[in-house]
Amino acid sequence: MKRKQIDPETTKESAEDNLCHALLAMRGVAEMRSFLRDLCTPSELEALIDRWRVVPYLLEGVAYREIHDRTGVSVTTIGRVARFLAEGSGGYRAAIEHRAVPSLRKRGRPAAAAKKSV
Repeated sequence: MKRKQIDPETTKESAEDNLCHALLAMRGVAEMRSFLRDLCTPSELEALIDRWRVVPYLLEGVAYREIHDRTGVSVTTIGRVARFLAEGSGGYRAAIEHRAVPSLRKRGRPAAAAKKSV
């Protein structure tokens, strides 16, 4: 839901930058977990987790229906993640490259075989 901007001196971009700086300021998983739990509602956090959870499967070329069966994440969400993984702003790719888990970094591009199978 879009809110009316209360502080006319704070642009949407600077507010987004401030959030990015706050996220970058977290030191370690425990601090980040605490921050995300304070920042997000349980359903918002669950949605973020679901999106991130399907990335490895998409990189492996697993079919959408199988990803759904393994994770319970909706096929619509899986398709959205796949679209942004392939055509988004590069955020998923950057996160994969910067993760400390080498197995995710080696998976590379999503396989063409990772198509919606209904």
